[in-house]
Amino acid sequence: CSVRSAEHSELYIVEGDSAGGSAKQGRDRRFQAVLPLRGKILNVEKARLDHALRNNEIKALIQALGTGVGAQFNVENLRYGRIIIMTDADVDGAHITTLLLTMFYRYMEPLITSGHLYLAKPPLYKISTSRSTRYVYTEEEKEALLRKSSARNIALQRYKGLGEMNPEQLWETTMDPERRTLIQVTLEDAASADQTFDMLMG
Repeated sequence: CSVRSAEHSELYIVEGDSAGGSAKQGRDRRFQAVLPLRGKILNVEKARLDHALRNNEIKALIQALGTGVGAQFNVENLRYGRIIIMTDADVDGAHITTLLLTMFYRYMEPLITSGHLYLAKPPLYKISTSRSTRYVYTEEEKEALLRKSSARNIALQRYKGLGEMNPEQLWETTMDPERRTLIQVTLEDAASADQTFDMLMG
């Protein structure tokens, strides 16, 4: 992004080139940067730090943040005030989110404790009638809206992934600071992700 101030800039971490393409076209270039992860990042649960640092996705992420990692970590060198994990609302997306949270918790914990890490909340559905278009973010919200609607012709679109949204839709639902929903990651969230991985890896 063109802004150099960390306080006024944000980095979106997205999965894959399709979501990355929409995010790059849809973002506000002045203060939003996009880092697409190609494929799964390394599971840091099983890897020592030196091995993890040879993984291309983790290397790209550390370079983008500018803070260093582990013992060399310095939050004052952070290039982006907000780091936003934006993954698909499916099992793969949840897996990538858990991998990233585990990595931040293990090697960059001050990013979490100082409130820099967020999760984006993309919509699950677009509900259109002849009069209006609404985006909904949960199954419950969808059911409630359908029950209340008196419209005859309702078009329901389920978003399986971020790549299915065009840049304008991604901007207005997930990237526009005026309308998006961001969830700030707490240390408890990251610790929970870390424990989940401990358990899954036996």
